[in-house]
Amino acid sequence: MLASHDFACLEEFVPERGKRMDVLALGPKGELWCIECKSSRVDFTSDSKWQGYLEWCDRFFWAVGADFPLELLPEETGLIICDAYGGEILRMPEESKLAGARRKSMTLKFARDSARRLQGWRDPRL
Repeated sequence: MLASHDFACLEEFVPERGKRMDVLALGPKGELWCIECKSSRVDFTSDSKWQGYLEWCDRFFWAVGADFPLELLPEETGLIICDAYGGEILRMPEESKLAGARRKSMTLKFARDSARRLQGWRDPRL
């Protein structure tokens, strides 16, 4: 679904030690979206770290299935309803633009992490 919006994605992205985003998506204009995937009420209520990701992205989204209890999700966050075949953005959050230095460091880390993963697939000995 994000590729259809011209975003490149990395799963399990670590912006800094102790934090791990489910998905970080890099858009065609350099925008960075964080997407946290939740499968159930318990999965959401046991996650106390998500607000720490807000400072690392321009927009923050939840990706949940159609049967997820939507009333749990904060109104100011984005909402993507998805399944194994695709998804749809139901709520676009306000943009909170990253500072230039943070954007540059995140974009470089995204590029380097992507290259390392590709290199690891091509040469598993690394």
